[in-house]
Amino acid sequence: MKPNRVCGTALALALVLGASALWGPPGAAAGAGAAPADGDAALYRLALAPGARGEAGLARQRTRPFALLGVSWTDPSAELGGTVEARTRDAATGRWSPWTALEPVEPGLDGPRPGVRGSTEPVWVGPSDGAEVRVRGADALPAGLEVSLVDPGRDPVAPPQDSGPVPARPRTPAAPAVPGPPSTAPRPAVVPRIAWGADESLNDEGPVYLPGGRIKAVFVHHTADARPYDCTQSAAIVRGIHVFHVRTNGWRDLGYNFLVDRCGTVFEGRQGGIDRPVRGAHTYGWNAESAGIAVLGDHTAAGASPAALAAVARVAAYKLGQYGGTLDGTTTLTAGATQTNRFGVSFTAGRAYPFRAVSGHRDGFATECPGDALYAQLDEIRTARPWPWPGVIPVVPTPARTG
Repeated sequence: MKPNRVCGTALALALVLGASALWGPPGAAAGAGAAPADGDAALYRLALAPGARGEAGLARQRTRPFALLGVSWTDPSAELGGTVEARTRDAATGRWSPWTALEPVEPGLDGPRPGVRGSTEPVWVGPSDGAEVRVRGADALPAGLEVSLVDPGRDPVAPPQDSGPVPARPRTPAAPAVPGPPSTAPRPAVVPRIAWGADESLNDEGPVYLPGGRIKAVFVHHTADARPYDCTQSAAIVRGIHVFHVRTNGWRDLGYNFLVDRCGTVFEGRQGGIDRPVRGAHTYGWNAESAGIAVLGDHTAAGASPAALAAVARVAAYKLGQYGGTLDGTTTLTAGATQTNRFGVSFTAGRAYPFRAVSGHRDGFATECPGDALYAQLDEIRTARPWPWPGVIPVVPTPARTG
């Protein structure tokens, strides 16, 4: 695995589309698979054609509507050894986006699984109807290169926010019989999976919980950061990431435990219970004792909004507080892999290492994630007071009924 990878941003993938293309009628749109019905998300795959040695691409063409994309290949252990670049055509204006580079995802994030593929991070490009991709490697490229285009569909009607247990949706595994432990911090409002429109037919394996049953640290990430977004698009972004992680990567579910948008809305990620120690696929080598919170957007140059930071603090305080941890605390984690982090610190599998209870992805793995600007804001999260008075859990009175 290569150092200096960027979580959710680009390292090597750009979708290139020419502004002078001649577009055929809608029926000529490319892409495998049927159009989504009743607002369901859909994914279309297009194979990349080989070019000169170490090159492959997707010729400029009309596509079915999509808003999130990424590139994948057959062997998850194969490395690109070069760059993947892309740009897309805005469905409303017809303008082409700048080139965007995508970072390959480290293999093994969700453990050994049949059918898992190598891939880049998915990126949000907004409503689009055309794409072109070019891949340039230093040597031979991995086999089976293809681009996945995700149409996230429409939002469910009036998605509610959750501040308590969520009733099971049809096809959703039954809620755990034993709830998670109480926390020293209040449970934050969270948009449950049923409200953001998770397609639970994709998740037929059920959740997996941390082997020790205890969350000792929270890792902060950024994701889907290629294009600025409006908060009305947040649920669609989460649906797109979910579909990409399952149908392209071959993971059991969405990788992050929670996702936060710039308006401070928190979305439930991987299924298994907001109050439970669910094992996610977010920080290679450290998933067995931690939870992952991803902030939507690019935070390499610009920091996360105050609302997003406050939301991350509320979620982290709640999850750490279930197991006696605090936002400004420290802990020890046992490495699940031999590797180095962004700062050159080496880890050996099976050995214990000190970590801040709230850490950035780059603290555990060689990546730029969660971006320089958001990483610099982690101390604001560690010193936050997400409830009115330190050590006091607010009690919300039952609303009075009229009449």
